Amino acid sequence: MTSLRRHAALTLALTVACAALVTRPAAAGAPLDQLKMQIDRVLKVVEDPELRKEGKGKERRVAVRKIANDIFDFGETARRSLGRHWLARTPAEQTEFVELFSDLLERSYLSKIELYGGEKIQYLSDSVDNGDQAKVLTKIVAKQGTEIPIEYRMHKKGDRWLVYDVIIEGVSLISNYRTQFNKIIQTSSYQELVKKMKSKQEELAGGTQS
Repeated sequence: MTSLRRHAALTLALTVACAALVTRPAAAGAPLDQLKMQIDRVLKVVEDPELRKEGKGKERRVAVRKIANDIFDFGETARRSLGRHWLARTPAEQTEFVELFSDLLERSYLSKIELYGGEKIQYLSDSVDNGDQAKVLTKIVAKQGTEIPIEYRMHKKGDRWLVYDVIIEGVSLISNYRTQFNKIIQTSSYQELVKKMKSKQEELAGGTQS
C-alpha cells in the first residue's frame, strides 16, 4: 500500500471509529472541536490492549459500523463520487449504488484500524461557509517526523457535522473515486462498474471475516 493510501485508510478509519465511545449525539459546535473530540476518543479505543488482542478485529469492526453513518455522510460521498452519472440513474439504482459504495468504504477503511501506530494528529484550523459547509485542516505527524496534511470537508445536517470528503496531500477521496468510476463507465458501462464493485465487496468481505 502506498504512503498516501495507507494514511488515507488510517485517517478515515480513525475518523469513523472515533464514535465508538460516544453514547449520545454530539451537539452542533465548531467542526474542528467535534472532529478532535471524536478522534481523541477513538485513540483511547485503538490503544486499549484488550481491543488490540488477536481475534478482536471483527468485534471491533461490527461495533464501529453501527455508528459509522453518524460520522460520515456516505450518501453524499457516493453521489459526488459518481458525479454527472448520478442523475442518469434511476432511484432504485441510486439507492443500490449508495448502499454498495458505503459498504465498500466501510470494509476497505475500517479494516485498516490496526494500522494505527502512534501517529500524532495536529488540528490546525477550521472555517465555515454559508453556515452549513466547513473545512477542517489537520496533519498527521509520523514517528519519523513525516507530516501528512489532511483536510476534511464537512457539512451540517441537523445538529451534527458530517464528513463527506477527505483530502490527503492535495488528493481528494471523492475526486479519486470519480475518476475511476467515470473511466469504467465511459470505457464500458454503469452496469460493469456495479459488477466490479460487487466483486470487490465479496473480496473484502472474505478478508474481514476473522
